[in-house]
Amino acid sequence: MIIKKAAFVTSLDRYGNYPGIGLPEIAIAGKSNVGKSSMINRLCMRSKLAKVSATPGKTRLLNVFRINEDFHLIDLPGYGFAKVSKAERLKWSGMLEGYFAASGLLCHVLHLVDLRHEPTGEDRGMNEFLRATGIPFTVIATKADKLSRAQRQRQVLAICRGLQVQPWEVIPFSSEDGTGMDSVLAVLGKACGADAEQDASAAGERETAR
Repeated sequence: MIIKKAAFVTSLDRYGNYPGIGLPEIAIAGKSNVGKSSMINRLCMRSKLAKVSATPGKTRLLNVFRINEDFHLIDLPGYGFAKVSKAERLKWSGMLEGYFAASGLLCHVLHLVDLRHEPTGEDRGMNEFLRATGIPFTVIATKADKLSRAQRQRQVLAICRGLQVQPWEVIPFSSEDGTGMDSVLAVLGKACGADAEQDASAAGERETAR
């Protein structure tokens, strides 16, 4: 998949109607400071499309981005950040649960975990939730540039044990050097059907050129 257009649409404190709703939705879930916003910016080649903060817990709303007029990326609030009030954590949890319960357009979830560490209890909880509900998902292991190739392989195995996935089901990713970018884009294209449309369009253009 090639991302040619990307635009911020809106932020929501609860899932509901928003401009352009009706396209497939792909959600991005992960703990606070795992690199969700940085990944969005890297995939879209827009350094300031999604706001990046060095302070964990800044994504407190459902942020909606329109990609290529093909689908919406839904950046979910980060989970597992302890330095906020219990009421705030419950609010974030409610937004997550409300989104998964209300969206009939969700077709895939990118579940981000930090490649440098074993999955947390919250990571395992999200994994178990996605499995229980049958929502298709892909595990993206972020911050791959922080580790050597050998370290990456060991950490992928640790993630596999913690989240009950196979090594080929985990995509090491870096928003710094672009590691795994093509693989994540392929997942996005397949999930929303955009790859098939682009292939058909390219085939049509070749036929016209003849």
